[in-house]
Amino acid sequence: MKACPKPKQISTMARKNTPFRPAQGKPRSAAPRAPAKLPAKAAVAPEVADDDLFDEDFETDIEGGDAPQRKAPAAAGERLQKLLAQSGLGGRREMEEWIAAGRVQVNGQPATLGQRVLPGDRVKVNGRLVNLHGATRAPQVLLYHKPEGEIVSRSDPAGRPNVFSNLPRVRGGKWIAVGRLDFNTSGLLLFTTSGALANALMHPRNEMIREYAVRVLGPLDDEAKDKLKKGVELEDGPAALSSIEDAGGEGANQWYRVTIFEGRNREVRRLFEAVGRTVSRLIRVRYGPFYLPPRLKRGQSLQVDEKDVEKLVKSLGAEAEGPARNVGQKVRGARPGAKAAPRSRSQARSQGQGAAPRRSASAPGAGKTRPKAKKPL
Repeated sequence: MKACPKPKQISTMARKNTPFRPAQGKPRSAAPRAPAKLPAKAAVAPEVADDDLFDEDFETDIEGGDAPQRKAPAAAGERLQKLLAQSGLGGRREMEEWIAAGRVQVNGQPATLGQRVLPGDRVKVNGRLVNLHGATRAPQVLLYHKPEGEIVSRSDPAGRPNVFSNLPRVRGGKWIAVGRLDFNTSGLLLFTTSGALANALMHPRNEMIREYAVRVLGPLDDEAKDKLKKGVELEDGPAALSSIEDAGGEGANQWYRVTIFEGRNREVRRLFEAVGRTVSRLIRVRYGPFYLPPRLKRGQSLQVDEKDVEKLVKSLGAEAEGPARNVGQKVRGARPGAKAAPRSRSQARSQGQGAAPRRSASAPGAGKTRPKAKKPL
């Protein structure tokens, strides 16, 4: 079996003056609305199977049935679609489609949109019990240098290579793409294990800046540049660049560095086509506070440091944060909010409940020796 690639550790180096990077000391003309840059540090993700999304140990229900159906108070628990997305099963919109299609059950009953989940509730997707512990883990963020010729999808009828085959495996969840890059576009692509964080990074109200290096056939005059910045009418509505700067080039091939605050399908290519220019190459070099590392080669990934991820989540607010820690735990027959019994004497002391009593000599079965296990033939 071919091992999944691991994100490589990459040292920080000074940027070079290339069409993909602004010159050192040169002021950037992009709008100042984007958050500050966060440095990314490499870390190796553990290689375990994605089966951790489902709880195989608890497929058999106690006393032959699911937990009794109960209705959560309006202010209790977490919304089901948010919890499923936070567990790494997919984006929140995709989870809403699954719920509407009847693929999700809570305590043996079909789930409904907006339903809240309490501790002890048993959630199943396609008949398999979901391990919701992944919803309480801190989110992870991965930077990936996408090459041309890969699609941002796990399945393709044409059998083309996809970006997910080059990503490291992640414990108790899966990578969710933050936006997309089309088949012929390369550059920076973000992934996260948190559906809430992915939605926050993609939502237009957070105004995450996207920066691209664009190579076109033929130079642009001032009139065309002004038109791109003021806006043109596309098939799906008006669109405009936030900034455009010359970045050199030779002959008919001219490079430009552009920024935009949204990510509609092939938007940059269609904007240039609207002014009579064809994009021959498109590279994304920035998304929000993250830049494409200069030493990150195509097909390689780099994991963002946990402290930087925590800063990112705080900067985006409550919409990027995960659900409460006590939601979706594997608790059976327990009342909502009840504390689990201590498993050992030391745990009982730490909880202030006193040590668990030792088994007395007069107790039934005390003093009997356990029969020795038979040796295999």
